[in-house]
Amino acid sequence: MRTLLFSLGLALLAHSALAQDRAAVERQFQSWLQDTIWPQARAKGVSRRTMTQAFSGVSLNWDLPDLVAPGSKAKTPKTQRQAEFGSPGKYFNAGSVQGATSMGRKMAKRHATALARAEAKTGVPARIILAIWGRESGYGQVPIRHDAFRVLATKGFMSTRAEYFTEELIAALQIADAGHIKGRAMKSSWAGALGQPQFMPSSFLAFAADGNGDGRADIWESQDDTIASIANYLAQHGWVAGRDWGFEVTVPQAVSCALEGPDQGRLIRDWESMGVTRVSGKAFPAHERTGEGYLMMPAGRNGPAFLVTPNFYVLKEYNKSDLYALFVGHVGDRIQYGVGDFRAVWGQVGGLYRSDVARMQKALERQGHDVGGADGLPGFKTRRSVGRWQEATGRKPTCFPEKKMKTTLIP
Repeated sequence: MRTLLFSLGLALLAHSALAQDRAAVERQFQSWLQDTIWPQARAKGVSRRTMTQAFSGVSLNWDLPDLVAPGSKAKTPKTQRQAEFGSPGKYFNAGSVQGATSMGRKMAKRHATALARAEAKTGVPARIILAIWGRESGYGQVPIRHDAFRVLATKGFMSTRAEYFTEELIAALQIADAGHIKGRAMKSSWAGALGQPQFMPSSFLAFAADGNGDGRADIWESQDDTIASIANYLAQHGWVAGRDWGFEVTVPQAVSCALEGPDQGRLIRDWESMGVTRVSGKAFPAHERTGEGYLMMPAGRNGPAFLVTPNFYVLKEYNKSDLYALFVGHVGDRIQYGVGDFRAVWGQVGGLYRSDVARMQKALERQGHDVGGADGLPGFKTRRSVGRWQEATGRKPTCFPEKKMKTTLIP
């Protein structure tokens, strides 16, 4: 009993100390808002009224990830898996693809006028706008509940990317001050992304558009503004009107998978002359044959392969993942053209820890390969570096990290 009481006492003392520490940090936070954020906001033209409304009753959100309290050190991230890069096939689970497709077709009919208006103005196809909308917020049906000012202020005050989130916080204040939305109604994701298109505040200021002519860009409640804003974002990032995003193809064994990447492009007709063909059996459209295309093999030889256009890399400006861009293009095609699943099957790849992949990347770097950084994520530079190493060592090139490489590549 004495031991139990002693343990309970220590727990209470620890809890009390934690509460005191947090209270002290909260006071520092309030001072930071007034001494650091307010001068920056005022310099951007934000009114004191907007500032007061935005932070009335706001406290730190201690449940957010990647927080570093003042005076403490950032924790070393745990070894982790990441489906977007480690196991490509999982990104295209039937529920996500079919759900985005079926609802996308309904939304295409419901918002046909707004979509046609956005496409005519920007050249971005309605199906692409819909697919992004569906991926980001389930066509506005996924609840977005976080107080944007609380999230951004917490991350600006004590996250591993404090400077970035501080800039986004100032941008959010500018949005509220301009009257696009009342401050406390501004909802975001846990990472501070706003509304149905999930724009960071700085992206809102640069790319949000008024789709219904009411003088505001309301990406929280207005479907017309959401559609116009997504289209404008892609157009401003270089969408090429009239070109597709890409095509699923068959890549002969004689064509090296190490030719992947946007820096190894060639005319689609030249890929065609090398034996690269569409899996549908159809010829490449005549206007595409004279345009540049890039080999994209997200699982190396262990999954579908694609010839993508510059528009694929515009989609990556929305989200840096190859698989995100591929998902958007694929769902868009399913919405408009009724295409089915990819013809090629995703192989049993992935399952590696990021720390394992990072060690492979470092080993390849020591051999002179450019893997795009030893971050544990097998992007195209890592995939093709693996393929070049496999070719150079007499192995069958697969262009994707494999478990057996932990013993053959890493000394």
